[in-house]
Amino acid sequence: MNYLSVEQLTKTYADRTIFENLSFGIDQGQKVALVAKNGSGKSTLIRCIMGEEPFDSGRVVFRNGINIAYLQQADDLNPENTIYEEIFDHDLPKLNVFKKYSKAVRDNDEMAMADLFEEISELNAWDLDSLVEQVLSKLKLDNHDAKISTLSGGQRKRVALAKVLISEPDFLFLDEPTNHLDLDMIEWLEEYLSKSNSTLFMVTHDRYFLEVITDIIYELEDEQIYRYKGNFSYYLEKKAEREENKAIEVGKARSLFKSELQWIRRQPKARGTKQKARTDAFEGIKQTAGQNIEKEELEIPIKMERLGSKILELHKVSKSYPDLRILDNLTYTFKRQERLGIVGPNGVGKSTLLRIITGEEEPDAGKVVVGDTVVFGYYSQANIEVDVNMKVIDVIRDVAEFIPLEKGREMSAAHFLEKFLFPRSMHYNYVYKLSGGEQRRLKLMKVLMSNPNFLILDEPTNDLDIYILSVLEDYLKNFQGCLIVVSHDRYFMDKMVDHIFVFEGDAKIKDITGNYTIYRDQLKKDILEEQAEKRLEKAEAKKAPVEKKVEKPVQQEAAKRKLSFKEDQEFKTLDSEIEKLENEKEKLTGILSGGKASSDELNDASKRIGELMSELEGKTERWMELAEFA
Repeated sequence: MNYLSVEQLTKTYADRTIFENLSFGIDQGQKVALVAKNGSGKSTLIRCIMGEEPFDSGRVVFRNGINIAYLQQADDLNPENTIYEEIFDHDLPKLNVFKKYSKAVRDNDEMAMADLFEEISELNAWDLDSLVEQVLSKLKLDNHDAKISTLSGGQRKRVALAKVLISEPDFLFLDEPTNHLDLDMIEWLEEYLSKSNSTLFMVTHDRYFLEVITDIIYELEDEQIYRYKGNFSYYLEKKAEREENKAIEVGKARSLFKSELQWIRRQPKARGTKQKARTDAFEGIKQTAGQNIEKEELEIPIKMERLGSKILELHKVSKSYPDLRILDNLTYTFKRQERLGIVGPNGVGKSTLLRIITGEEEPDAGKVVVGDTVVFGYYSQANIEVDVNMKVIDVIRDVAEFIPLEKGREMSAAHFLEKFLFPRSMHYNYVYKLSGGEQRRLKLMKVLMSNPNFLILDEPTNDLDIYILSVLEDYLKNFQGCLIVVSHDRYFMDKMVDHIFVFEGDAKIKDITGNYTIYRDQLKKDILEEQAEKRLEKAEAKKAPVEKKVEKPVQQEAAKRKLSFKEDQEFKTLDSEIEKLENEKEKLTGILSGGKASSDELNDASKRIGELMSELEGKTERWMELAEFA
């Protein structure tokens, strides 16, 4: 069933064509991503589809009667609303009736609750309670009564995300949904969307997100759109094939162009019909042959200041704020070619550590010793200023005209810009004409152009497209100095670092050997083992005090036995089933002990808890049986 048809869509700004005659469709249940270089018009296309921005020609047709939600990069929340009021600010019957019911529960208005009971049942809105609780909890929006006007930019972004998720739309549009989310939130959202029944159309640079969630990728390139039916890995494979075929086609066209050009030059001005047809065909060959298919690998042999034996040492460094401990006696010595990643929830002090290292902030105790040969390059969105009235080339030339290379060579500012996908045609554009992602890229280039030997990058991947991320990764792969990266981009971290500082809060920091995926896999394994131990303890406690004696031959036979495939699958699902039942039991226990439930609700909760206890006991016993052989 078709949900969206885009037909012959064209959009221009002044003399610049953003896209021309784009046509594509999205069917019910599809999870689609749009990828393109920064400035190619990804967000513009979504805004045109959603009616937020006019287009020059073409048609956008949605299926009638579907519920649509749209997460924009810039939110339009009501500053006077509380978080709770804002997430329910939808004109949807299911949400409106549940909002009334929630108010009645808070006011302990039994009459209103009774009046709304049947309506909620008809709209099947009872599950909204657990959905709202889950979404707000996972996005760390615990203070439901906080006014929107008091929230930070990141918190507002999370409220906007919560708002569209809670509406449970038929069709969900997401523009960079992972911005301002920490890693735990990103992984939760990834799982949530992959299981959601909503049709999805999103713009994101998170490559693991694209890998796990999407089943179709549209690529906007050279004002055209290309369709890839698969996830990110499939897209990379098929894009490479397309570019290879294009290179062959262009190569043939260039060879034919040379011979046709010679023929054209030999012909007299007066030509027959056949000659005219051949001349017309020549124009098409010329256009194909003139396409630029060159792709440079970014291997820049930069000559940087050599690092001495002493690089960077932290000696018993401590830092606290009135309501937050950041560091407590942190001691660490950095080595040559150190590649450190820093991860942790928002607000635990990751950026504070970077500012202490670079001397922008003083520690409360301890000292930071920086080697004489160290040249820091520190990038964060906040600490790099660019005059928007300057030209692109002048921003880089202000740092240096040339960057020194090995063997006495140099690279000009213009050539360096080209390496980072700023073509010559953009060098004399004013900065204010650049997209948000292009401006961030320019700021990053200012840092790199200063030729540091110790790079510190605080969220360098925000708003950068997957193409420039690939360029940056190529550059950093060949970087011979020290590197510290704070990032929520798991794909980027996995490629760039070899050990990780995990900020857990309250000045607790773990040093983990390996990349981010290794750390998360180990963490999940530890959590599963801890859950299994708890269930084992509960099951053991329920056992009768007198255990049956098992003869030795039987024990040996049991030890040799392995689970069948079917039993192994059952064992894996029992974990999540038991956890769901325990969560439901906890919720029902809260209703029984809360003192606010009606008599009918108390009866229903009491009855369900009895059923739950029986289910839990049966599943736990079965889990114990299988656990012996797992």
